[in-house]
Amino acid sequence: MERPSWDQYFMEMAELTAKRSTCMRRSVGAVIVKDNRAIATGYNGAPRGIAHCEERGGCLRQQLGVPSGQRHEICMALHAEQNAIIQAAAMGHSIEGGTIYVTHQPCAICAKMIINAGIKRIVIKEGYPDELAASILAEAGLNIEQL
Repeated sequence: MERPSWDQYFMEMAELTAKRSTCMRRSVGAVIVKDNRAIATGYNGAPRGIAHCEERGGCLRQQLGVPSGQRHEICMALHAEQNAIIQAAAMGHSIEGGTIYVTHQPCAICAKMIINAGIKRIVIKEGYPDELAASILAEAGLNIEQL
């Protein structure tokens, strides 16, 4: 029997979480882990009680031709990393010193939240076109590890 490594195991959880996404452009999942225990999960989608883009007739960023990685402020969705951090806070779980597994590299906004949340390790499956995020994380001493 071949068991997955911890990194593989938690990345598979992030991939499963991404299946709950309501984003029309990209499905992203995140899992925050501490001491090899899943603390919180998140996927990208509209805030609780707010209509999803599909219910609104489409994605505004797509309709405006906004390139990937830009103009996040006009998006109706929260990112997977944001939702995972919010879930941990709502449940009263410290994520200081934890690891976040994300199906895609965090954007600059999520990178700043990850830093201030005290997360010490970032593991991703796929890249994302946001050079600013990579430089912010590097300056904070956080490496992005790609599986």
